Amino acid sequence: MDLILETARQDSRVLAAYLKGSRANENVPKDVYQDFDIMYVVQEVAPFREDTAWLDGFGEVILKQEQDDDFGYGERFGIRGDYDKSYSWLLLFADGNRIDIGVETLETMEQGKNRNRLFVPLLDKIGCLPQFPPTDEEFWVQKPTEKGFLGCCNAFYWNLCDVVKGLARQEMPFAMTTYHGLVWPMLEQMLQWQVGTQTDFRVSCGKLGKYLKNYLPKEQYDLYLETLPDGDFSHFWTAIEKACILFRQTAEQTAEALGFVFPEKEEKGFRQYADMVKEEMKK
Repeated sequence: MDLILETARQDSRVLAAYLKGSRANENVPKDVYQDFDIMYVVQEVAPFREDTAWLDGFGEVILKQEQDDDFGYGERFGIRGDYDKSYSWLLLFADGNRIDIGVETLETMEQGKNRNRLFVPLLDKIGCLPQFPPTDEEFWVQKPTEKGFLGCCNAFYWNLCDVVKGLARQEMPFAMTTYHGLVWPMLEQMLQWQVGTQTDFRVSCGKLGKYLKNYLPKEQYDLYLETLPDGDFSHFWTAIEKACILFRQTAEQTAEALGFVFPEKEEKGFRQYADMVKEEMKK
């Protein structure tokens, strides 16, 4: 952190610096793996992009990704372009530290396009940074509408039909990608809603549900882990059954807490189809 601050102090092009991300969140457990998510407010972005020698002062980079890389985070989050307003680099160093650092113009900072409420001012040469207490409120589990709850149930069971069809055809890549990309996120969403009902919707389960372990009973979390399939077809069927058990259990608890009704016909329809697939596989 001293190096990050001193770099900003010594560079006259830097107007201010602030911290964001997990290190700005007092609710996140601290460890050596946390990135330093840093933004420098600058006069112009172009000079920092055209000559990146200023990054060398942070240490020996062993791996990096930047905003304009193909298949990188810029493409993933839809933030390629407008590089005259802001640009960023993800840097992994030989000592194991990682800095995700960006530069943005004063106007962009004032618009708040690159930040949220997890925001800690580090250095302000011109008095431009806003002042408010950091909070992860924007990431708290959001209470679902009844329509949203029913949609989640439908998506879980509907997409499972494609998974079992893929298994029947011995198409492991298709089945695995469909399961992880479309089915498992619905299970994770339902688990997060359950956590929300138990915490008055005032906590965050973390990026990709990484803090679910902190809120779920051990037996439920252990069952959650059993829903992760490997590359074995028979094991995959077992994981699907575990996922159905956990989803039903979680959805019923969530529905009861929110005054909804679990759509049993959705589960019944999937199980009827899965049984047909299994019978066809025996022929």
